Amino acid sequence: MDQQEILKLQKYLRQKFRLDTIELHMRANKDDSVEVMIGDEFIGLIYKDEEDGDVSYDFNMAILEFDLSE
Repeated sequence: MDQQEILKLQKYLRQKFRLDTIELHMRANKDDSVEVMIGDEFIGLIYKDEEDGDVSYDFNMAILEFDLSE
């Protein structure tokens, strides 16, 4: 993903979740995914999928049972 694409995704997520502290960061040696952060907390990854000329993005967020007890 290039910087322009990352900024478009970040804008979309901020609007969708009404949360201006969402940030997307490039990953070292990976160009098919970005890290999703809220403030300084890592919350997941977004993967880019290009198939048959169509582009989609998969947001993967793991929620640990430990996190639910907080």
